[in-house]
Amino acid sequence: MRKREHGLLPNAASLLLCGLLAGLVVAAAAFPAVAMSGLAAKAGADTFENLPTDIDVLPSPQISYIFASDRKTVLAMMYDENRRDVKIDDVAQIMQQAIVAAEDNRFYEHRGVDVKGVARAFVANQNAGGQTAQGASTLTMQYVRQAISYSAKTPQEVVDATDKTPTRKLREMKYAIDLEKKLSKQDILERYLNIASFGHGAYGIFAASHVYFEKDPKDLTLPEAALIAGLVKAPGTNDPATPDGLPRAVDRQKYVLNQMVSMGYIDRASADAAAKEKLNIVGKRTPEGCESVQRPELGAGFYCDYLRRWWLDQKTFGEDSYQRANRLRAGGYTVISSLDIQTQAAAFKYAQEQPYVSKDQQVKMGQSQALMLAAVQPGTGRVTALATNRIFSNDQSQNGGNTSPGKKGQKGNWPRTTVPIITGEADIPGYQAGSAFKMFTAVAALEAGYPLATTINTEKQFVSNFPIDPKSPAACNGPHYCPKNSGGQSGPYNMWTGFGSSINTYFVPLEQMVGVDRVVDVAKRLGIQFKAPEDAKLAADPKLWGAFTLGVSATTPLQLSNAYATLAADGLYCEPTPILEVKDNSGQKVDGLDPKCKQNVDPEVARAAVDMARCPVGDQSATGKCSGATAGYSRSFVKRPIAGKTGTTDSEKSATFTVMTKQLSVSGFLTDPDWPETNKEMKHPPVNYAALATLRDGLNGQPVVQFTPPTKDKAQGKLVDIPSVKCLSVDQARSRVKNAGFSVSVSSQQVASQCPAGTVDRTDPAGSTVKGGPVALVVSKGQGAQAPPYTGNNGRPNGDVPRNTRGGTDHPN
Repeated sequence: MRKREHGLLPNAASLLLCGLLAGLVVAAAAFPAVAMSGLAAKAGADTFENLPTDIDVLPSPQISYIFASDRKTVLAMMYDENRRDVKIDDVAQIMQQAIVAAEDNRFYEHRGVDVKGVARAFVANQNAGGQTAQGASTLTMQYVRQAISYSAKTPQEVVDATDKTPTRKLREMKYAIDLEKKLSKQDILERYLNIASFGHGAYGIFAASHVYFEKDPKDLTLPEAALIAGLVKAPGTNDPATPDGLPRAVDRQKYVLNQMVSMGYIDRASADAAAKEKLNIVGKRTPEGCESVQRPELGAGFYCDYLRRWWLDQKTFGEDSYQRANRLRAGGYTVISSLDIQTQAAAFKYAQEQPYVSKDQQVKMGQSQALMLAAVQPGTGRVTALATNRIFSNDQSQNGGNTSPGKKGQKGNWPRTTVPIITGEADIPGYQAGSAFKMFTAVAALEAGYPLATTINTEKQFVSNFPIDPKSPAACNGPHYCPKNSGGQSGPYNMWTGFGSSINTYFVPLEQMVGVDRVVDVAKRLGIQFKAPEDAKLAADPKLWGAFTLGVSATTPLQLSNAYATLAADGLYCEPTPILEVKDNSGQKVDGLDPKCKQNVDPEVARAAVDMARCPVGDQSATGKCSGATAGYSRSFVKRPIAGKTGTTDSEKSATFTVMTKQLSVSGFLTDPDWPETNKEMKHPPVNYAALATLRDGLNGQPVVQFTPPTKDKAQGKLVDIPSVKCLSVDQARSRVKNAGFSVSVSSQQVASQCPAGTVDRTDPAGSTVKGGPVALVVSKGQGAQAPPYTGNNGRPNGDVPRNTRGGTDHPN
């Protein structure tokens, strides 16, 4: 048998074309310990000529890079395998020579299968008697094997691609021969260098160069190239970044250098010098994922996570979230995010530290408070910054536990978390925003024809038509919702002054006039999502949700920032997006990712709402109507035209501040995400200054852009005086108001009054309203009929009131 085998060697090329005999030679070369009779039977099953020639090569996994909006600052890398394909021209010539010397010194001579190498391996293996196994795979065959493995679509195909059988070896040879007919040697070398494993989590020459030497492949030196080239034979055991692997890697490096000398690539002196050079092997694994974001001074972990979650919702990247996640981690995308370095750096800085708040105040705030900031670009929905005073990390082993009694360890704890507390998710619906929601009532009123000059003669406590549990602290006159003002204000207010001073007893009556369903519809059109089950139920049928205008529904900093950004953009709503552009692995732009925008509010309505919102922040409306401001220092701090609103919830369990220009909207929340019912008071200065400073620094260097003034109709309108009906009978009052052109109804409530019982005490609204608008007659129940005492805290309902009755109010500050 042995004599016959040697006789076949001079004509080894013919073996490749004879199925059984080729199987015998190849199998014997590759698998010397297997009985020859079994090999013959196995190899004979598939004749060489009948084997397929085309490989369905799928792209190998590639790193996806996430950049800031400047297109050059890397924020994060996503990958399953640390690999980034490069062109052969971007690989140093000495590296190309080193890999050929290490793995296939006849690469430029054979045509895919090295017949001499097969014969040599066969003889060596037979003479060794099964004690060693000398391979015969060419560099082309090695590439084919790995390409088949990466292109496998089932577990069985993966096994078949790497199983040590003669059939597999023959298939590789056939594929290799055919591949060399279609591709140049340099093309094959490029593919091999990009697919090979180099150990220490590095796949492909680009990753290997950076992992071991922190440089691009084109910059590798001779000793570095020889070391890397020697790793592919045993990347696990020869890892030079490990104490055990380093000596073996150095020995293999010397082998590669000697091979390069014998092939004429380098001379002996160069090889000896390279072998003596002490290399600085970094051995730094490439950071992966949102917990390993670059540029720690940006604190972009939560932003990265928001982008990842956004990606998983995009059908462009796959049929389901599993496929989309796989493509992000293996597709080699270049993702240009909308994160603005200047704005993000400011948001992170001011979320972490409060230079405008005393140290005593900071200590009093405690660890439980989360200061969360979200910045959005009006007109595009592009999210430019997300920051909080917590660390994005799954390692919560050093956390101090949850601050909520009896709930230690629930997600969201301090100071490390990966919970999306800024942007929310299904089980993180958000937090109450307080009087910032009054904006939605104002927009609904403007849409209904009420101008900014609409005046309501407010009371310290308003007795509404909205029902409530009579036992609630927010109730009076039986089952009526009766909000008060934080500062006890009363008297005539319009939208400018009512919004500026945050008058509850202006906006609840206005909401009642317009209809809560219209107010909630505005909130939805501006992006408020009602993710809390109770909120969703009330929002589905909101007609009786009287406290909605006072911000009792949960939302997030991102939602609220984008809602105000929509108004700054003249009513153009855009879905929030963390993306400027995405390119695939071939450099082609991915379509379908442009901002999704819709004109959800009439531009004139939006401009009027913004004009009103200049009052709370110390700016001035276009008509000079502002009076009162809950954050009057804001305009002088930012030094450019701004609009916005403060918000405080029951018992100061949270404080919010949203501020905007035509170019940027920033919303800040100060609350306890772990315990929304916290008994600690959240003060405005920390969140107000953080939001203002983020806006100021984020716009540094950008031009000042003025707001567009509202039209005269939206500002002053055509208000009609409501005739006085004081102490008239219901029929007389109805007739008088109806004859004046208004729609008349009788309020279900009755109030204590100097007018005789059963007569009309006043109209609601009082004074004037839009032509043809609704007017309710409020009936007197006579003198001495007093409303039940109000037991709230400084005009605010106590914290145990159901959500639909809470009345968040503002403190002037």
